[in-house]
Amino acid sequence: MIAHENQQQQQQPPPNNQMQSSNQSHSFNSKLKTLILYSSSILILFLAISFSFPKTNYYYTVQHLKSTLTTHPTFFQSILGFFDQTQKSQQTQKLNSIFKPSHCVLWMAPFLSGGGYSSESWSYVLALSEHVKNPRFKLAIEQHGDLESLEFWEGLPQDMKNLAFELHKTQCRVNETIVICHSEPGAWYPPLFETLPCPPTGYGDYRSVVGRTMFETDRVNPEHVKRCNRMDFVWVPTEFHVSTFVQSGVDPAKVVKIVQPIDVKFFDPLKYEPLDIAKIGKCVLGGRNPNLSSKEFVFLSVFKWEYRKGWDVLLKAYLKEFSEADGVALYLLTNTYHSDGDFDNKIVNFVEDSDIEKPVDGWAPIFVIDTHIAQIDLPRIYKAAGAFVLSSRGEGWGRPIVEAMAMSLPVIATNWSGPTEYLTEENSYPLQVDRMSEVMEGPFKGHFWAEPSVDKLRALMRGAISNIEEANAKGKKAREDMIRRFSPEIVAGIVADHINKVLDKEM
Repeated sequence: MIAHENQQQQQQPPPNNQMQSSNQSHSFNSKLKTLILYSSSILILFLAISFSFPKTNYYYTVQHLKSTLTTHPTFFQSILGFFDQTQKSQQTQKLNSIFKPSHCVLWMAPFLSGGGYSSESWSYVLALSEHVKNPRFKLAIEQHGDLESLEFWEGLPQDMKNLAFELHKTQCRVNETIVICHSEPGAWYPPLFETLPCPPTGYGDYRSVVGRTMFETDRVNPEHVKRCNRMDFVWVPTEFHVSTFVQSGVDPAKVVKIVQPIDVKFFDPLKYEPLDIAKIGKCVLGGRNPNLSSKEFVFLSVFKWEYRKGWDVLLKAYLKEFSEADGVALYLLTNTYHSDGDFDNKIVNFVEDSDIEKPVDGWAPIFVIDTHIAQIDLPRIYKAAGAFVLSSRGEGWGRPIVEAMAMSLPVIATNWSGPTEYLTEENSYPLQVDRMSEVMEGPFKGHFWAEPSVDKLRALMRGAISNIEEANAKGKKAREDMIRRFSPEIVAGIVADHINKVLDKEM
């Protein structure tokens, strides 16, 4: 999650009651820097638009972009208004009769990155847009907190793209705006790496500023505790995070549990046919016996390639428990994370350096899917599996886990950190933890996280294929729980209630 923690820190911001006087001395440089960042965000958005047109129609693409700029002047006004508060006040007074209501929620998140925070922020925005009727606030969005991915943008359904354009043009009056900084705290004002600051002009100008974040270890860094305590509120997804944030020093009055929504209509197993994952998966170990049936029981795992995700635990358990004769296959849908993508050699080298002995019947096959899967095709990936497994050492929430549960898949997942909010013996196979281990490198060095049990994982995976009836019953219960507790309409109500409480509070 923390992609830039080791970057050089900038100076801390002055206290809120000194912000306006200090702004006068550096406003030009600050506004110029922010203008450059905004311009970069706009450029990415326009590039995304251009990529949505056929490459052979370049002339028409350019003409469309020119038309967009001339016919929608408020697109730029909404951005430039941050740098001239007088101008923005005049604009919003003129537009106030057009845009109702006057209160605004500016949701700043990595909407274009395709990572975990991106997926989560989209889930909130979609839920609020669809399920909050007659809201007291209008919704605006802005890219913040991570790099943009044109591949991810291209894979979004068209209705999500249309909503992005609509919400990006929303006009907000600063003193009537609640800003949601939906990212890791290092991206909050002043950011520790190059990104659009959140909130854009510091903490004193807005009605309220909310940080939405989470951590995958047993604590929060002292620097991030300070950043959390600058916020009016800090939204975290689980009781686990409420406990760890407060114990780390975050003001208990600021910490609010806001669970994540899962789009149970989009992730609905009745709507999809399985994707032919054998055509897109690359076999990196085993699976070369042509006499075996192609109807394997498929274990699926979805994660970015990093030690925290426990891929080593999964490989050990799977290869020790199964051979090619068992008729199983393990598919890893993965991508790079601060490393190269040579997953074939990573897996082979890991097996060769381990104490795992090759079965007499040959290795149980392992396949890697490292190509980009469009958002619209994700449900079909889950539909192709018999069970989902993730032996992570720590999760903020675990979106692939709840996506699999919404798709009625039996799920095996580590019973620690974020997933404890929704894993039960009835709806899943909670994976027991052997012990806690110290994080030895990276931004979490010195923290502790879980070491899932290899032996317990072996038993749970074997149980999933030995008792299909029980596994399917867990999958059915999992979907029922996702609908009951985390469907968009349920979570939209939770978020809207808290926003309304903020609006009701005299600032």
